[in-house]
Amino acid sequence: MATQQRSRIAILAGAKKVIAEVGAYESNMLDIAARAQVSRATVYNHFADKEEMIATLLESEVVRLIDLGKAAATPQAALFAISRAISTDQALAKMVVTDSADVLKFVTVGDHPLWKVIGAGITEIFGARNGSLVLRWFLGQVASPLTESESRSQAEQLSKALV
Repeated sequence: MATQQRSRIAILAGAKKVIAEVGAYESNMLDIAARAQVSRATVYNHFADKEEMIATLLESEVVRLIDLGKAAATPQAALFAISRAISTDQALAKMVVTDSADVLKFVTVGDHPLWKVIGAGITEIFGARNGSLVLRWFLGQVASPLTESESRSQAEQLSKALV
């Protein structure tokens, strides 16, 4: 893996850690650089500003969740894996508390190109007929995370409804 790619991955991981501690609004490039163990200049070589970095982090998290679902052996396993990832995401949980207006914008389906990526991923994993139902189940967990047993039970019930 090239040094630039390693730096970018480290920056995004550092950003997620800082957001988990203070929220997106209170995060800053200096703290993110420190967490990523790179210079502030390196952060700015990759991202023009915090907004661009957070947008890139959001996109990488969406791709990660889609890949998690694709790697699952069954639709039920995909539902469970994605549910657990959403429900246990500390950065997302912190943003619900500290950056609720931004989270509300994100969970409102719209014309942003990222929604096309999400829609295509959900369709690939769960089928076109089931996409809306599955998406709404996942979005509900952003504001109201599930316990492991709730994720397991609801994934089982939902997978039966998808057939």
